[in-house]
Amino acid sequence: MADPFFSDPIFRVDAELPGRLGRTGVIRTPHGDIRTPAFIAVGTQATVKAVLPEAMTDLGAQAVLANAYHLYLQPGPDIVDEAGGLGAFMNWPGPTFTDSGGFQVMSLGVGFKKVLAMDTTRVQTDDVIAEGKERLAHVDDDGVTFRSHLDGSTHRFTPEVSIGIQHQLGADIIFAFDELTTLVNTRGYQESSVQRTHDWAVRCLAEHRRLSQVRADKPPQALFGVVQGAQYEDLRRQATRGLVSIGETVGPAEGLSFDGYGIGGALEKQNLATIVGWVASELPDDKPRHLLGISEPDDLFAAVEAGADTFDCVSPSRVARNAAVYSATGRYNITGSRYRRDFTPIDAECDCYTCVHYTRAYLHHLFKAKEMVASTLCTIHNQRFIVRLVDDIRDSIGAGRFDELREDVLGRYYS
Repeated sequence: MADPFFSDPIFRVDAELPGRLGRTGVIRTPHGDIRTPAFIAVGTQATVKAVLPEAMTDLGAQAVLANAYHLYLQPGPDIVDEAGGLGAFMNWPGPTFTDSGGFQVMSLGVGFKKVLAMDTTRVQTDDVIAEGKERLAHVDDDGVTFRSHLDGSTHRFTPEVSIGIQHQLGADIIFAFDELTTLVNTRGYQESSVQRTHDWAVRCLAEHRRLSQVRADKPPQALFGVVQGAQYEDLRRQATRGLVSIGETVGPAEGLSFDGYGIGGALEKQNLATIVGWVASELPDDKPRHLLGISEPDDLFAAVEAGADTFDCVSPSRVARNAAVYSATGRYNITGSRYRRDFTPIDAECDCYTCVHYTRAYLHHLFKAKEMVASTLCTIHNQRFIVRLVDDIRDSIGAGRFDELREDVLGRYYS
């Protein structure tokens, strides 16, 4: 395309949640529109584990998110680029996202699990390392040096490297390289990290402009800035205002602005809506907001009400591979003995392929027999359950039934 940048806004708001920051809208991408709120399925290594892309289309997924860190290590972004970009490489026709790799570089580097919410019972420290783990990542003001979790080889990510990788991967929506902190870090470190992430965001915008011009024959990519600041209101608001105003200052990113914004970092579950609300209230209304790493039903309602437009999480697929399945009355493990002779579907209210064709007894048998198709069938169900729930939330906003739907869904799910 001759113009490497979007000539029109990529997002429009269609309906608003009265008195709150929630809304419905549409994100425009070169590979199709995303109706928001939307759950973005995670396909870390250019695949939603255990499920074909065609199945994801059938269950209603609008977009998938892959990981720059993992695809950089294997097979390499040059191979994905040569294949025609992420969507072509994995045979996914719809919109694609890639995260910057910052989360994985730091979370794998200090040995923490891939979760957004954390336990803050530990004493605060800046030498964060999970028990029994060896540090694999070291951050400085220029970037992060890390060792691969695959073979121990040493690598270096800077803002420019991350943006370069994501341009080669060719996703429709990419994210600025940011530093992931934990709730264990001290206030002083959080302050310096917010500034570091801001400085990296400036470099990301400048490199995004340069590469968009160099690769002007490729479809345009939207770049999202990422807001950090942990659980501190002043830092979250400071970080948000800083990202929004980058283009107003003299420098390498002068005149540029992000196409949307991600809300990142570890946070306490009980403060999720509050933190999202702080950030959303500082962001422009005409830019989409992506919350990284949630999928529990109560979190989805809270995030949407507070202003999040899209969100991603590995949990629906991960728990499915461990025999945990969602239903209208809560999550349960299909390997329980009570399901051995239960010839009903996982969830009688679900319209997914698995629930239409298979029983709890059969799925119970597959897991006990260690058959691989067990993961496939349960992943299809869990992904459909979350996608359909977010679709219902979106419809409820337009119909003025958001509060009624939330009371009904959460009352039954957590009963």
